[in-house]
Amino acid sequence: MNNEQQNNNTKDCKIVRFDWAIKNLLRNKANFDILEGFLSELLKQQIKIDSLLESESNQETEEDKFNRVDILVKTSQNEKILIEVQAATEWDYYHRMLFGTSKLVTEYIDKGQAFYTISKVISVSILFFNLGIGKDYIYTGTTEFKGVHTGDTLQFTKSSTDLYLNDLQRNYKSPSDIFPTYYVIQLKKFANIIQDKFDQWVYLLKNEAIKPEFDAQGVSSAKQKLDILKLPPEDRRRYEKDMEQKSFEASLAASHAADMRVAIREAELKGELKGELKGELKGKLEGEHNNSIEIAKRLKADGLPIEQIAKYTQLSSSEIEQL
Repeated sequence: MNNEQQNNNTKDCKIVRFDWAIKNLLRNKANFDILEGFLSELLKQQIKIDSLLESESNQETEEDKFNRVDILVKTSQNEKILIEVQAATEWDYYHRMLFGTSKLVTEYIDKGQAFYTISKVISVSILFFNLGIGKDYIYTGTTEFKGVHTGDTLQFTKSSTDLYLNDLQRNYKSPSDIFPTYYVIQLKKFANIIQDKFDQWVYLLKNEAIKPEFDAQGVSSAKQKLDILKLPPEDRRRYEKDMEQKSFEASLAASHAADMRVAIREAELKGELKGELKGELKGKLEGEHNNSIEIAKRLKADGLPIEQIAKYTQLSSSEIEQL
């Protein structure tokens, strides 16, 4: 083995962005094993995808075309799992999570059907921004009923448990198994320290890269099918075009932010900017600047030259070098 081969065996494999893969590659049944591996490692159980579904929540619109993408899968256990990738900061994202699961519950039950036919819904959010205050980078939550006076958790009766398991073929052990379960993965908070198999997936999502030693379920398939260099020519051209469009969107946002800075400075010099309005404009400007930083990080991870990143984001070369 020569030095070049040895270097290739120790380098991270660069892959396409996961949101682009969801839109363009992972909807193909031949690639279900990638999503199955991701979900199996996250949920700590073997997941088999039966089919992909469409819902109102995953209809793509022009407004969120470059900020958000999601995919809805139905498992062999008849569970509905909504996977959403969100790039831009959204302060009311908790409400979007609630809306998404609520729509799924109501969309997939026909009029006249008994309520027990409602399928389990799992919401998985992959976020490129910090949703809230907390030390962890993965959070999960569901609904439990606590006694107001005793503090105990309300549970099924033995007959209810047997009914779900034997007659309905559902392994429900408590009421919380009926209600939606939420997973929130905050990539910015991940310190690139691998603690378990799923952390390999978190590293992949954050860095768009796979280390040679990664062995989590589905990662090997992702390495083969999502490698930028191994994409068919047509898919690679489409991917590069979409990344150019993202850069163009980032450039427009940065230009708008620059115009706002000039307007604020001119208004300050003229004494025309009142305190309340000034604070509102500066807050919006700070948000756009932070968004430019996040975009610059991803462009830098993709290997774009600093000069080109500076052109697209309007950030200084020194700012980009420090990222």
